[in-house]
Amino acid sequence: MPFSAQPPASGERYALSASLDNARHLSSLLRAVHFQDHATCLATASGLRVTVEDAKCIQANAFIQAEIFQEFSVQEESVMFRISLSVLLDCLTIFGTSSVPGTSTALRMCYRGYGYPLMLFLEEGGVVTVCKINTQEPDELLDFDFCSTKVVNKIILQSEGLREAFAELDMTSEVLQITMSPDKPYFRLSTFGNAGSAHLDYPRDSDLMEAFHCNQTQTNRYKISLLKPSTKALALSCKVSIRTDAQGFLSLQYMIRNEDGQICFVEYYCCPDENITEAEL
Repeated sequence: MPFSAQPPASGERYALSASLDNARHLSSLLRAVHFQDHATCLATASGLRVTVEDAKCIQANAFIQAEIFQEFSVQEESVMFRISLSVLLDCLTIFGTSSVPGTSTALRMCYRGYGYPLMLFLEEGGVVTVCKINTQEPDELLDFDFCSTKVVNKIILQSEGLREAFAELDMTSEVLQITMSPDKPYFRLSTFGNAGSAHLDYPRDSDLMEAFHCNQTQTNRYKISLLKPSTKALALSCKVSIRTDAQGFLSLQYMIRNEDGQICFVEYYCCPDENITEAEL
């Protein structure tokens, strides 16, 4: 019997219960934000958000909409807990990570509420494994206050363009400089590595450019060490939205299409590097 058809045991009430026919849809998204051991999970009626942060400078969010799940039920307005992302990924891939045609790992996920473990029921080929993962008190998350009304510049690029850029630019550089402008060079990525300065320009009418909305010229630098984790999401994505606000905070939103053609999003927020002056720009 599929997990989605199995009723909970008599008398059990779960704050969160969800099921997926293919656990790989979840594990691949979680790997895209797995640059720290722990994550904060927030479940609401609209879906599940998994947040990872590092050094109060970068935040990654994986959004898995409720429609992606075969069953998704939240009994409270919101359910929030902290969990070891490393352990969660180990459990989700307990039957292996290789994709064998015609086989998939079904998942049922249950959480009773504060103080209880997250329970995973995984089934493949008639074999069922039950995992219990301890949950913790969630930390207070950074609020980048990145609402659409505060966005100064925004472009949408086909991901292959950014993948090529990351392959070509000199990653011995400590920073990646991003210039967005209504005039030339429009969108420029620059590095300053051992081999000298390198610049990569994208004209606004480039085939890779899907949308271009720049209101003012901005040049900001970001530590490459902070941006590198986002390349996991970039590798999975088909499009990326690049936004900046007036303070130079950066939002990279990756659109990811899973094997079933369903759309999910992974978003990275990054602080600008403060150790530069106007003269350096």
